[in-house]
Amino acid sequence: MLTRRITYRLYPSTSQLNKLFYWRRMHAYVYNGAVSNRITQYRKFGHSVDYFEQQASLPGFKKTWTEYLELNAGSLQATLKRVDFAFVRFFQGLAKHPKFRPIKQYSGWTYPDARQGFKVHSDGKNGYLELTDLGCKIQMRGEARTWGKSTTCTIVYRNGKWFASITVKCIPVRETGNGAIGLDFGCKTAIADSNGNKIEPPKFLKEAQSQINKISKQLRRKRNPEKRKVKGSRRWKKTQARLAKLKRKVANKRQNWIHHQAVDIVSCNSLIATEKLQIKNMTRKAKKGSKRKRQKAGLNRSMLDVGIGMLKSAIAYKALEANAIYLEAPTRSLKPTQRCNLCWKLTKKTLNDRLHVCSNHQCNHQEDRDVNSAQVCLTWARGLERASLDGDESSSTESPKVRYCGGFQQLAQTKRYLTHGSTK
Repeated sequence: MLTRRITYRLYPSTSQLNKLFYWRRMHAYVYNGAVSNRITQYRKFGHSVDYFEQQASLPGFKKTWTEYLELNAGSLQATLKRVDFAFVRFFQGLAKHPKFRPIKQYSGWTYPDARQGFKVHSDGKNGYLELTDLGCKIQMRGEARTWGKSTTCTIVYRNGKWFASITVKCIPVRETGNGAIGLDFGCKTAIADSNGNKIEPPKFLKEAQSQINKISKQLRRKRNPEKRKVKGSRRWKKTQARLAKLKRKVANKRQNWIHHQAVDIVSCNSLIATEKLQIKNMTRKAKKGSKRKRQKAGLNRSMLDVGIGMLKSAIAYKALEANAIYLEAPTRSLKPTQRCNLCWKLTKKTLNDRLHVCSNHQCNHQEDRDVNSAQVCLTWARGLERASLDGDESSSTESPKVRYCGGFQQLAQTKRYLTHGSTK
């Protein structure tokens, strides 16, 4: 059983809409109050507040603030888990210190238990969502590729629309072929495979950049509520909505293109090999004092426009559903960009060298730089697979590292395991 997340668009009535906005504000107050409690307790008393202490104070909190009695207890606990997860990431050095969330920017809340918080009246296509604390059904539209048993539900408000992000436990089935392919990703050529095929980058952001700059210029001329500490004008709100809609279209186009490419790759190949890339490090800002800040910003924009990280993740989890093998070659030790696929000799290149010419005079292999890199990854994967079939314990076909979209209940179990050494 795997966990998959399906997002549905909600269509609440006027009374339901007012209730959802009211609950979003209440959960934002709980989040900010929990953050403030942790900061105050540590600074004044040297006491580190954990999730279990804040969870135990919920009954007394609801007696004092009676308006929270109508909210689901599990959803309030999930909000506290969200705070705990933010502080855990901060202590691990993975994120900055948690800050207070403005109500207008607070995304939503989570129901961690389907037995108490919500019910889904659907077979995967459209249907209704019933929230126990709301007492009525909300119409939703969407379609799941594979439906199963619903486990958690997150209510999200984004770009003026309400969504329900539901996680289900299911057994997804996906077909695959018998082929083997190596892939190389980049911003000049989005995907280059070992067969010599190339897919050009879609450049969705670049096509819409002129229109984005035009609307952004109009937005800067309106009264901004953040800088001037006043209410934003109606024209500022309308212009901001237009800008958000345009960026949302760009993101939707990119996501649609990514899934189409991932499906085409997985449906034809049972062995997929590529190199391991640190996208976060590759798209960092230029160092302080650098004279090429604009060039680095343009390169980062081009890489993020392709969505290499999202594309690799999509291929990885689709390959897992199809029982295909997905492998990532160690880039630093293998150096697929500089290595020859035939003689395995390294030939140093710069970013301007787009053609691989082997430095070994006995080989003289010439191939496109990206295609050769994809072929090197495939050769490496085939050698690893052959060693695994021969019984070499030092080599193994590791399963792809896919970050599943689990709910806050899994986060709490992880914290209990780290704290007490047990998930019980």
